[in-house]
Amino acid sequence: MSYSGSELGGAEGGEKRRRRKPREPRKPKKSRPLDAAMLRDLALSYAARFATTGAKLEGYLARKIRTRGVAEDDDGREIALDVTGLVTQMIELGYVDDEVYARGRSRDLTARGYGARRVEQALWAAGVEEDVRADNAPNEAQSRRAAVVLAQKRRFGPFGHSPDETDETDDPAIRHKAREKQVAAMLRAGHLYDHVRFILDAAASEEIEEWLLEAEDDGNF
Repeated sequence: MSYSGSELGGAEGGEKRRRRKPREPRKPKKSRPLDAAMLRDLALSYAARFATTGAKLEGYLARKIRTRGVAEDDDGREIALDVTGLVTQMIELGYVDDEVYARGRSRDLTARGYGARRVEQALWAAGVEEDVRADNAPNEAQSRRAAVVLAQKRRFGPFGHSPDETDETDDPAIRHKAREKQVAAMLRAGHLYDHVRFILDAAASEEIEEWLLEAEDDGNF
């Protein structure tokens, strides 16, 4: 069988195309070193996108300076960037508010089933001052409600099975071990031991509802 020149050429052309060297990936564009205006833009953008504290914003800007570097003046010297002053300005303008952050963070964590100790830890890690942390700590009713939320989510205590269901085992040792795990899980979530014990020892969910109403009736809501 014979082949025409065009057929051979087409085959050779296809072979060349297959052998073509792949393009090298483009190198990421290097970010420009920061000057005062660029740093302010970063601060404004961060505050607009995230609920934050002064300490968190300052840490974010410090990380940006470390990764991108600082711009130089006409004499080749690094310009001075006043991070603390910029953060103070953001606070004075109302773009950053530790009180608002603490209130929202506390509400979010308790709604997800975390206790007062975990709320305190989260606010401390965000750089919230002690008096602001104290003002936004969950009260008794909120702490009880958060503990119940976690127990319901994890099916602990009376939320573990319906009345017509039976326990998987009658072995006291296994039941005791399961209870210890539940206690540990709730303590890790920041709940008071007295709250944990009450919920796990409750005979029925109705007993827990009365316990919640008791705290609300005392004005802790």
